[in-house]
Amino acid sequence: MLTNVEHIGIAVRSLAASNELFTKLLNATPYKQEAVESEGVSTSFFKVNQTKIELLEATREDSAIAKFIEKKGEGIHHIAFEVEDIQAEMERLKNEGFVLLNETPRQGADNKLVCFLHPKGTNGVLVELCQEIR
Repeated sequence: MLTNVEHIGIAVRSLAASNELFTKLLNATPYKQEAVESEGVSTSFFKVNQTKIELLEATREDSAIAKFIEKKGEGIHHIAFEVEDIQAEMERLKNEGFVLLNETPRQGADNKLVCFLHPKGTNGVLVELCQEIR
């Protein structure tokens, strides 16, 4: 079951420049910065009330973020929904006909297990499911 929007992911060319921009925009500093080597990204998280924004900078040319920026430029990359049981939700969505981009959850940023749904089946929006690692 989807419980809420967990965060909005934004692809950026420069994490340093974008951190400065979003610090001014949101009047808040990032609460966490983290590299996710397996995905080839560095991330920075901002929080305003219950809303989280994740900035993502590619650390490898072959990463999904590098490819996204090359094709579309900087901007909203994905929307993430929090789930209570990622395995059960993946199975439910697969049975509903959605295409999962990974068959098993993988380690993501911010202490989460994650899975992505193919945007061709979600009106062009890359959807991420995420569950807090307990």
